[in-house]
Amino acid sequence: MLDGRVYADHAATSPMLPEVREAWIAASAVAGNPSSLHSSGRAARRIVEEARESIAAALHARPSSVIFTSGGTEADNLAVKGLFWAARDRGDAPRILSSSVEHHAVLDPVEWLAKHEGADVTWIPVDDRGLVDPTWIAEALERLGGDAALCTVMWANNEIGTIQPVQDIARICRAAGVPFHTDAVQVLGQIPLDIAELGASAVTISSHKVGGPVGIGALIIDIAEQFTPVVHGGGQEREIRSGTLDCALAAGFAAAVEAAVRSQHEHAERMRVLQESLVAGIRSAVPDAILNGGQGATRLPGNVHFTFPGCEGDALLMLLDAAGIDCSTGSACTAGIPEPSHVLLATGVPESLARSSLRFSLGRSTSDEDVTRIVAALPSAVDRAKRAGSSTRNGAG
Repeated sequence: MLDGRVYADHAATSPMLPEVREAWIAASAVAGNPSSLHSSGRAARRIVEEARESIAAALHARPSSVIFTSGGTEADNLAVKGLFWAARDRGDAPRILSSSVEHHAVLDPVEWLAKHEGADVTWIPVDDRGLVDPTWIAEALERLGGDAALCTVMWANNEIGTIQPVQDIARICRAAGVPFHTDAVQVLGQIPLDIAELGASAVTISSHKVGGPVGIGALIIDIAEQFTPVVHGGGQEREIRSGTLDCALAAGFAAAVEAAVRSQHEHAERMRVLQESLVAGIRSAVPDAILNGGQGATRLPGNVHFTFPGCEGDALLMLLDAAGIDCSTGSACTAGIPEPSHVLLATGVPESLARSSLRFSLGRSTSDEDVTRIVAALPSAVDRAKRAGSSTRNGAG
């Protein structure tokens, strides 16, 4: 519980950890630009490089493979566009394989490349749990003769928490000679993340999802892979990404990654207990609620995603907000117009139900009392949301 409220939106951002805040404050006292050659610049550069080495060690990667970015969105764009343009320059087919349930930070760049750069996109389907079948990818690559610019499949879904078999997908792509990218933003700190074991071309992580500062993330790359830069002007990150690095953000990011990896097993076990308690409580309190996503080992331990038939998700969210509970619809909102979740639609959920869903994402601050408060608040909120929806459908004011 935070400030008297129940915060159940850790998948959106997780509050900064005390040790992260200390690292950030200490590093923020250094005034130098990490690219400057004087003493202050070298001091700032030392902080950045120590952060890079710390993150690499925690995730079993080479320090030179850690490319700092402004966050997960930039890292995803760099992976998708950078791999696509590099492959096109090599003469490879301008073809992208992407799962249909990607975060918009991947989905939108893929669609942009299709519209503006002539990319030929193959959308990888999912089952009713949101799960990709690696065999489908293997067969698709075989039909294409392994001629593709890249394949991108997120490690775990940000909405419904489904964990993908990325190890199998990475192996299939390696065998076909196709670069593989995975967005691991939701995975870090929840399940083991070993970059060396995975063997992907590029892996995206983000700081503020694990109690780090907002404004920094990383693309962890295979140093043998070619990337065309998306941002130009300085080439600070191995000529792959330009921009002055913030040493305080880097220090905080490293502290957050270290804490996430160190406590991952214990944290995941605690989240599983809370998750199971919340799922059971919601099913008991709202019998017609529908759980979306996978079960057990195929689902992130901190994710609970339900559809509440007859409710508008946005209305239910605001009713819970008024009751002191922060959660998410998990749906896209473009230009102020709510849209049904593309993730749920891809799993076969009808549009009417896709608009009726909420995500509760748990984290370090979540307590048993928080779960109790969510379950207690839901029946009244659902009833009011249903009545409001019924009035709207009947044309009442």
